Amino acid sequence: MNIEQLRTYALSKPDVEETLPFGPDTLVFKVKGKMFLLCGMDEQPLQFNVKCDPDTAIELREQYPDTVLPGYHMNKKHWNTVIVNGVLSSKQLKQFIDDSYELVAGTKKK
Repeated sequence: MNIEQLRTYALSKPDVEETLPFGPDTLVFKVKGKMFLLCGMDEQPLQFNVKCDPDTAIELREQYPDTVLPGYHMNKKHWNTVIVNGVLSSKQLKQFIDDSYELVAGTKKK
């Protein structure tokens, strides 16, 4: 997954808006006015922040210690930074985005 694929995927979701509230180098995707995905445009390798259930966030960090980290500049309990380094498949990366979107949009099934 590259930044254009990430952007296209995020914008394909209902009611998503793309903003630049932190300056021209950080894409922020919102649903219902709330952030669910942040991505620096110049980072190599690509990495992005997604919201996550707190228990799941810890599990993912333990399972993928070099790929899923506590959210950079975010609430570490609720956000993960995901590094796109080839460890996770595109399907897994999209699932992280889906989960974040659903948590923020209020459509996540418990």
